[in-house]
Amino acid sequence: MLRMAQPTKKDAPKSAKRGAGFTDEERAAMQARARELKAEARANKSKVDAESAVLAKIAEMPEPDRSMAERLHAIVKANAPGLTPKLWYGMPAYARDGKVVCFFQGAHKFNTRYATLGFTDAAHLDDGAMWPTAFALKAWTADEEARIAALVKRAVG
Repeated sequence: MLRMAQPTKKDAPKSAKRGAGFTDEERAAMQARARELKAEARANKSKVDAESAVLAKIAEMPEPDRSMAERLHAIVKANAPGLTPKLWYGMPAYARDGKVVCFFQGAHKFNTRYATLGFTDAAHLDDGAMWPTAFALKAWTADEEARIAALVKRAVG
């Protein structure tokens, strides 16, 4: 009887390596998200605990990300009190019924030249067949604040 040689791990293609193609920052974000999911599964966090975690994460941010995230937090609380603050991929996010509606990503997170305010498909921003879901933030002025407040109101409307 002939025996066939069994493939070994050594024979596996290199592209099958875990994490291939991701940057260190992307891997760190994915690991942060996995930790967040585990923490949520272990215990039902109260709104106060989740908000404390978000505020602590904002406090760790360098400027100008910190001041923009603080302003966004205040805008969401004032204009969409039904949204619950939570951490999402290590960044502040705001959810309805556990599903993230909007989030803030500081420029420092992936060493980009601007912070990002993003909206998920749970946001009610539909406008025809195409609409923006992410916005670059380089500075925070009264004009941007008014526009962001309107977007947040519309997202939960």
